[in-house]
Amino acid sequence: MNRLFVAYKPIFISSNHFLQRIKRRYRVKKAGFSGTLDPFACGTLIIAFGAYTKLFPYLAKYPKTYVATLWLGARSPSLDIERIESITEVPKLPIQKIRQTLSNLQGQITYTPPKFSAKKIGGKRAYTMVDEDITLPQVTSIIYSIRLLRYAHPFVTFEATASEGTYIRSLGAIIAERLGTQGALSYLERTREGRFVYENERPLDPLDYLISRPNSTSLDAEAIKHGKKLRLQDLAIQEDGLYHLVFDAFFTIIEIKDGTVHYRLNNIPRMYHAC
Repeated sequence: MNRLFVAYKPIFISSNHFLQRIKRRYRVKKAGFSGTLDPFACGTLIIAFGAYTKLFPYLAKYPKTYVATLWLGARSPSLDIERIESITEVPKLPIQKIRQTLSNLQGQITYTPPKFSAKKIGGKRAYTMVDEDITLPQVTSIIYSIRLLRYAHPFVTFEATASEGTYIRSLGAIIAERLGTQGALSYLERTREGRFVYENERPLDPLDYLISRPNSTSLDAEAIKHGKKLRLQDLAIQEDGLYHLVFDAFFTIIEIKDGTVHYRLNNIPRMYHAC
């Protein structure tokens, strides 16, 4: 079975465990997901079966949008409610100060990711080395938009749209620090991944979600299916870039780089041939 869809991961379950549930429900063996969600987080998870698992690098899945609730005064080494160590009472803040703090974070930010993360250090995941003396390299993210949704002291709920690889737990910690305190996320939901939103696991046509541009060729489908070498003169668009070629039963992703044509993925079944 080849299928692409968005599932909704519940809280307090790992993304891998949730995928196993999906596989059993649909009775498939080959499946994968894109964009790990923390166990305590919930929300959209892009799932693919069969040949469509190869498509993740070519999908329009950025930027991503989150809704998060920041618990002001809560101290947690994981920056979320899974490891709360202490809670300090924080005076109620002017709502305008919170709005301004969020607004000032829009744009590019540089910060250190949390140790409790899937970031790799020397080939190991950071969360497996939390008791070791390690220093995570700083990362840079772009916050495209951020706004206050609700303030019910000491909880600040905000919505943020951010670039690939942004650690929303770290963003919450930055907000708390700029408000003069510490904090941890008590809720985190991913509501959108680029063009992907949750729609009751409706099957999606991959051609509607590719980052590549459509192109066409003078070669026939059989020649492409069997990987016949492509030349620039075989293509309608000949400038450098990532493209897809669509035929009745399948599509192909190619790249033109420095005047040379390369196959990236070939013979991927069309949606109406997929299930």
